[in-house]
Amino acid sequence: MGSGAAIPQWTSEPCIMGIDEAGRGPVLGPMVYGCLYCPRSYEKTLSSLNFADSKTLKEEKREELFENLKADESIGWAVDIIDPRELSAKMLKKNKINLNEISHDSAIGLITKVLNMGVLLTEVYVDTVGDAEKYSTKLSERFPAVKFVVAKKADSLYPVVSGASIVAKVTRDRALRDWVLEETAEDLHKNFGSGYPGDPNTKAWLQHHKHLVFGFPTLVRFSWGTCTPYFKDIVEVLWESNETDGDGSSSANGKRQLKLSNFGVTKSKRKIEEIESSGKGRCKFFMARKLEQVTQF
Repeated sequence: MGSGAAIPQWTSEPCIMGIDEAGRGPVLGPMVYGCLYCPRSYEKTLSSLNFADSKTLKEEKREELFENLKADESIGWAVDIIDPRELSAKMLKKNKINLNEISHDSAIGLITKVLNMGVLLTEVYVDTVGDAEKYSTKLSERFPAVKFVVAKKADSLYPVVSGASIVAKVTRDRALRDWVLEETAEDLHKNFGSGYPGDPNTKAWLQHHKHLVFGFPTLVRFSWGTCTPYFKDIVEVLWESNETDGDGSSSANGKRQLKLSNFGVTKSKRKIEEIESSGKGRCKFFMARKLEQVTQF
């Protein structure tokens, strides 16, 4: 039963849920969080369905198990697909959101979604992200009526999490397989291997698909440190601005030129404060009138 199907009667019984992710480590493609839920009374049957940690199964077996659970009227499932652009944007924004927080938010979103569907969740099993005790406390405070079990390698310990692992992994594999590159260069291709940083095919793909001005295709999580070595010879990009970030230099027309020389790097708070206090980068209107910023009156 997918998230768009009619809600069956068993959802009013006490239910259990498992949550797991696929694609946390790769430099390419989305990260996918998946959940699987069923009546607690179905737990023993669930154990006989041969679910296992998706990483230990071949692709053909994962696909088979996914189709089986989709057809099972006593099982429900849902996914959250987090686009690579969203991952990089959150990790590089001024108030950065790290990967653990993104993961927590995704899991919380899935729990909220299933509860809002009217499913009586009483127990949720989660593969840990970060400190297991802190994660469990965070979830329990958010959902006090639900019992949480947060454990390392939960996808190997609990069949309901193993099922969620298969949901997440198959969904991500299909997303990569069906991915349509938005970029229009003639020599683009999708022979990128597993997408993991250590994969020679992935490394070769990154090298071939880098652009020294525009960066990588949108399939790439450009916030990953894996991407940094590919831009040693990046083209220096300048644009005009009335402000400076400290690396700028004045052009002939008096405007400040700013440089784009690296990715995902922001000035420290102290550096910004030094620039502001020195008067550099202020708008001409304020400089001509000798206006100063004050904090006390």
